[in-house]
Amino acid sequence: MSALLPVNATYAALALLPLALLLFTLVVLRWRAHEAASVGMFAAAGVAVAAYGLPVEALSVASAKGVWDAVFVLYVILPALVFYHVIDRADGFEALRTRITAFTDNELFLVLAFGWVFVSFMQSISGFGTPIVVVAPLLLALGVKPVYSVAIPLIGHAWANTFGTLGVAWLALVQVTEMESVAVTALALGVLLWIPNLVAGFSIAWIYGRMEAVRYAAPMILIVSLIHGGGQLAAVTVIPPEFANFFAATVGLLALAPLAAWDRYASATDAIENRLVMTEGLTPAADVDGDGTGAVADGGVATAADAAAPDDDLMSLPLAALPFAVLAAIALVTAVVTPLGDALGSLQVGLSFPEIATGLGVVTEAAAPYDPFAPLTHPGTFLLASALVAFLVYRRKGHYEAAVNRADEPRTGFSRAVLATAIPASIAVVSFLVMAKVMDHSGQVLVLAESVASVATTNTYGFLSPLIGSLGAFMTSSNTASNILFGGLQQQTAAQLGGLSEPLILAGQSAGGAIGNAISPGNVILGTTAAGIVGREGDVLRVTIPWVAAVGALVGLAIVSLNAAGLLGVA
Repeated sequence: MSALLPVNATYAALALLPLALLLFTLVVLRWRAHEAASVGMFAAAGVAVAAYGLPVEALSVASAKGVWDAVFVLYVILPALVFYHVIDRADGFEALRTRITAFTDNELFLVLAFGWVFVSFMQSISGFGTPIVVVAPLLLALGVKPVYSVAIPLIGHAWANTFGTLGVAWLALVQVTEMESVAVTALALGVLLWIPNLVAGFSIAWIYGRMEAVRYAAPMILIVSLIHGGGQLAAVTVIPPEFANFFAATVGLLALAPLAAWDRYASATDAIENRLVMTEGLTPAADVDGDGTGAVADGGVATAADAAAPDDDLMSLPLAALPFAVLAAIALVTAVVTPLGDALGSLQVGLSFPEIATGLGVVTEAAAPYDPFAPLTHPGTFLLASALVAFLVYRRKGHYEAAVNRADEPRTGFSRAVLATAIPASIAVVSFLVMAKVMDHSGQVLVLAESVASVATTNTYGFLSPLIGSLGAFMTSSNTASNILFGGLQQQTAAQLGGLSEPLILAGQSAGGAIGNAISPGNVILGTTAAGIVGREGDVLRVTIPWVAAVGALVGLAIVSLNAAGLLGVA
């Protein structure tokens, strides 16, 4: 950071203004994401130019980088919508719901299985929001209210965001910091990430049916968390850490079969009186669009799939699961078979940007190319390939024609249905990422982080270190980017304060970044897009923000306690 960049209350408050406006308009005023994001974007630009000395030319460069970053996300949103509608128009989600409940109609078991266990497995092999895109429609098909169908997988997958996606966030942290001990830092991360995993299981049960559901699901949650958290912690000590989450998440997924056969979870239960997240049916709210959509209390807007009646003519379970199996297989093969992944990843697309500097001395070096991505190994390509396979199979089997015959009313055209959701979601993503890049390049993000560090003591900084990681994930919608942005800063601050274990602070940074993915705008928008409730992002955040704050506090307390005990690194 430049010595000219002021770290004081005035500049910190100005840097906080765009974030405060964003959260206020989203959560309190309940504006749609593209409206709230636009306010945040213009506020960030105004502060950058007026207070932080960002020249107009530099503002245009930072904004262009934000737009380029958005291309990466948009290439998930559009394919995800195609993926969803290819399945939905063949009644694939209704088939999944009907066929799966033939094995067990225990709703809470299924909500945990999809919203915690399966989404964690998907995160282990394919991140960048893909797990949320895949699981939110599955929860909808089970009858979960739409807002909760997004919030639950956001909470359920958060713990897997460091060692998941075959460790991309972890490898970024290793790259940008010179760790005293890579092994001890990985071990510390394994300990800290067990906290959001365990809390996620109990939180999802509590959201479903409060304490009755928590008591009922406790045995399953404890078993799965022992596999997830304990398995990942054990794995980082014996195999490369980037494979630890895949190992734990895969074993957790395999454990669902014997758990479903357990008498406790093999059938529906009357032990839970209030099923708060489940749709009991569409309310009498007006069907303004004539598409079978109605309001659902506390959960957003129910899609037509919520009201679909079971039909013996629906496709089989293997066919319904086909697109998800193809997606998982493609992601796994390209990640594990290194020569294939390298060959496909050799084709990269990127743009070049010049060096820019602010009047306060913040310099961003030239990038040529800036943040290139490989389209052949991009999640969007995997989604499109999976959708194509599903489309060809479903059409050959006659499931589209059968679905049309079952429908009570004509369906909206495919392109129209995709674009109706994609356009507002795209505006929101572009605005969020331009805002983030402007705040980064003007120095606002660094001022916020340094302000926290400047007033912290040894214990308070240990407690707040996950908050900085979460801030980075919220700003960038990525734990990887958060580690790149703040990893070095956290390491330097821990050294300056003294009395802090470096492995614990770096672990707190990445654990915070993982937790922060539950509130990252990119993931939230991907979820609302897949669930068909674009514009309800504020409602989703009203569920996930308290969870992130509570879990971040628990992780911070764990860091302070472990540091005081002299465990996991020498302070």
